[in-house]
Amino acid sequence: MTGLGYTVPAVLGVIAVCALELGVLRTGLFRKPAYWVSMTIVLGFQIPVDGWLTKLSAPIVIYDERHTSGIRFPFDIPVEDFLFGWALVTAVLLLWERQRLRAQRRNAS
Repeated sequence: MTGLGYTVPAVLGVIAVCALELGVLRTGLFRKPAYWVSMTIVLGFQIPVDGWLTKLSAPIVIYDERHTSGIRFPFDIPVEDFLFGWALVTAVLLLWERQRLRAQRRNAS
């Protein structure tokens, strides 16, 4: 089946991270401009590096197209890379923010 090997886990990763924030952690990270600025910075580095690694003309990283959606944008980057990257970076930031809020509450009492 097309897309199951890489696309489905990428989408599930995004859903899991959103559910973690909205249903469990509730840090408010998605409402903070600093989060969106940091994600813009991540993309600013991810696009040229990932584009270089996955360019179809001379790829360093080769994906089995049977396991992706086939959508590549920009610079031949599989869209799943952005989903996984977002989920990974956001999960780390959420856990850091959760720890920061806990420490702040501990120090206030």
